[in-house]
Amino acid sequence: MGLAKFMASTAGRLLRVVLGIVLVIVGVVVGGPAGWVIAIIGLVPIAAGAANVCLIGPVLGAPFKGSALRR
Repeated sequence: MGLAKFMASTAGRLLRVVLGIVLVIVGVVVGGPAGWVIAIIGLVPIAAGAANVCLIGPVLGAPFKGSALRR
């Protein structure tokens, strides 16, 4: 539950967005089909951080929405 709470915090959301951007950049540098896959995978943490959802929350028994995790 601690990991899910961190991911719902501002720092956790920022970390997910930054890591997503890094994956997109790596995908562009790699190029080709593998690079596209890496870049598309990088969009997932960017979208999750921007939407304030924690994709790993339900797996850990925590809420999906970040606002519910911070209560």
